[in-house]
Parts: sequence; structure tokens; C-alpha cells
Amino acid sequence: MINYDKSEIREALELENIFELLQEWGGDPEYTGFGILSSTICHNEPGEGSRKLYYYNNSGLFRCYTGCDSYFDIFELTRKVAKIQWSEEYDLNDAVRWVARRFGIAGRNEDGSESDDKIEDWKLLANYEKIKEIELKENKIELKEFNTDILTRFNYNVLIMPWIKEGITNEVMKLAQIGYYPGADQITIPHFDVNGRFIGLRGRTLITDEAEIYGKYRPMRINKLLYNHPLGMNLYGLNWSKDNIKTMGKAIVFESEKSVLMYASYFGWDNNISVACCGSSLSARQIQLLKDAGAKEIIIAFDRQFQEIGDKEFKHLTRNLTRINDKYKNDVNISFIFDKNMITGYKASPIDEGSEKFLTLFKERILLR
Repeated sequence: MINYDKSEIREALELENIFELLQEWGGDPEYTGFGILSSTICHNEPGEGSRKLYYYNNSGLFRCYTGCDSYFDIFELTRKVAKIQWSEEYDLNDAVRWVARRFGIAGRNEDGSESDDKIEDWKLLANYEKIKEIELKENKIELKEFNTDILTRFNYNVLIMPWIKEGITNEVMKLAQIGYYPGADQITIPHFDVNGRFIGLRGRTLITDEAEIYGKYRPMRINKLLYNHPLGMNLYGLNWSKDNIKTMGKAIVFESEKSVLMYASYFGWDNNISVACCGSSLSARQIQLLKDAGAKEIIIAFDRQFQEIGDKEFKHLTRNLTRINDKYKNDVNISFIFDKNMITGYKASPIDEGSEKFLTLFKERILLR
């Protein structure tokens, strides 16, 4: 029997992990001074709730200020989401197990006896008054630098055919230090900050069942060390593209690392002006990084997350893009690549179906004021 230490799991989760889950569950999160602000997916379907679900980074607790009107942790939120979105009744141990497996956190093998690791962590609520006293200072976060020796463990000679078939060249993958980790059947994607410091390592699983359960991309854990970083505090690829962004005065923001590599493959590594936010939202820190790099226009190139014009997903996407525009339009010009004619597939990145379609979408981008 495998048991999971809830305290260990909670300590292993960083702000970016909470943000990632809220994105995955349709909460449309954004980083704030206290942690994260999200829509109330705790008691609503995605896209239907108000933006009254707060995550306080100093305490590790959520507070819903509307329907729930209570404090709870990530495990309780998992239970709520399971019931609303998956029609599943999770007990607290189910939720702990789900979160652990989602982020690759290992459990403990026991001798078969029933675990007494019951959930007794509501004592954290006694400290909720401290929530208001501590603020997360976004611009002062010092991203941890990892030892690059770990990168020597991966295979860089194998041809990563799934990505080559999609249009990413082997040359670009070598320049980006994309590798393969046989031990977990994963494509390895190192992340660097704007100054080239190694700050994180993400894996793209090639195991279909695992991808469906835990997601395609997640931070890698090797020898008990989790190579993660707050995704909202960095932009993938900026260390390579910053000089081109300064020259062109433009930056293209994709959701995923793969899209950045595809752009570099189609238009040349030396012409690359793209980065990835690794999600579907932009933080103030990410906007500032692009402004510091010299971007006069930031071009949002998110995936086509809708099936039909006017459907629920379409409305959710347009609200998200409008919110980004309203929040940052006074700081920098923001335009959007928006596939209103649906020339790409459902959930496709604007670059997924080749350079010709991308250039069409690029020329038709929308500038809101």
C-alpha cells in the first residue's frame, strides 16, 4: 500500500504549482501581491463564477469570499473541483493522492497495514489572521538556480521524432538543450532566466495514459529534487530572443515551450522573437520582462481554446484576453492573434499548423485600445 505524507506534499508545492492547477481547472488565475486571484471554481463551473477565490501564499490557504465563505487548502479544493467538474466524490485521502501523483511526488511503501496518515491539518486555520500581514513581493522573488550537472544525464543524440514530425528541427532542439530522459520516457526542457541561469526543468511525457491523468508537462523530480520554479516569474526562451526583441520592438508570447521551438524552426533561431508564458495568463512580472527587453508591442498568441464562435470556451477566452488588455494596455501596446476564422484546429497553437497559417493569423492580429 502506498501512503502519502500530506505535509511533505504541501511543502513541495510552490506558487507556480498552485497557479498551474488553477489554470488547468479553468480558474483563469493571475498573480497578485498576496499570491493568486482566481474565479470561484470551488463552487462554480469554469467561467461562471466571480473572481473571489484568493490563494494566500504565506499560509498556503484559499479563501472563497462568496458561496463557500471559508478557508481551505489545495486538497479540499481538489475535492470540490472533482465533484463539480468530474462528478467524482473524493475523500480527503483521495485528494492528497491525486495532488501527489499530479506533481510526481512519491508516496511511501508500507507493510500493508492501513495508514494512520489521516488529514488533521485544519489547525492551519488557526493562523489565518497572519494572511493579511504578509505580502508576496513579485519583483523581489529570487529564482533559485540549479546545478547544470543534471543536464548531462540526458540523451541529446536520440532523434525526438514526435517533435520533428511536428516541424521542430533537430538543430533548434540542440540549441535549446532539449534532451530525452529514458528513465521516465520524457522530453527534457530546461528553463533559463533572462540572464541564462538554469532555474527549472520540465518534462513532456511521451506516455499517453500518464499525459491524460497528470498532464503532458510538469516539473521534473530527480533524486528527490524537484526542479520547479514559479512560471509566472519567468518567460521561456527570453534569454535567447531578447536581442531580437530589442531590434524588432516586438515579442510574441505563446503558451508552450514547443511553440517557441516551432517558431525558431520556421523562421530561424537568429530571427526568433517568441517566448512562452507556460500557461494562458500573463503576470505583471512577465510584462515587465518584455518591456525591459525592448518590446513596444506584445503579441499574445494563445491556443485556440474554443470549438465554436460564441460557445462557453470562446467567451472564457475572450474574457481572458480582454482582462489582459485592460490590465496592461497603458504600459505597452498589446495585440492578439485570434483565430476567428478557425483555420487551425481546436486547442491548436497559432504556429502548430505551419508557417503559412501562422503568418496569416499574424497579419490579422487584433489591437485593442
